[in-house]
Amino acid sequence: MSKGAANVKAQVVRILIAAGKAAPTPPVGPALGARGVKSMDFCKEFNARTAHLQPGIPTPTLITIQPDRTFSFVTKTPPVSYFLKQAAGVEKGTSRPGHDIVGTVSLKHVYEIAKIKATDQHLQHLPLEAIASTVVGSARTLGLQVVP
Repeated sequence: MSKGAANVKAQVVRILIAAGKAAPTPPVGPALGARGVKSMDFCKEFNARTAHLQPGIPTPTLITIQPDRTFSFVTKTPPVSYFLKQAAGVEKGTSRPGHDIVGTVSLKHVYEIAKIKATDQHLQHLPLEAIASTVVGSARTLGLQVVP
């Protein structure tokens, strides 16, 4: 069952890390250590690259690990749910989406969030309205009411 050296591909690890707070503890340490990457090297580079962000903001990160154990990573904008909770001033969403309403967000907030998310690579081909409608969907799932 051993793989030949010719068909070894780069591995991609998706992980959500607080900006400026990466440490070789779970989830970062085990995810990288299992693939032979020194997690301390990643943590230093990640913390340096996210230093301009407010500490603690959840930052989705794609880490590409090459067969020779070198790595590169791309940081994305924080999740929509993080922005919605900030805008509504709530700690967490509802446990019963569609039944309970825990807060409200304005349409202006929805478009601001959509503008931020539009900078992500995988959303650049979509019109702002399409991204805004997904933000509205996320708001409903969190139990937030969108008001004009």
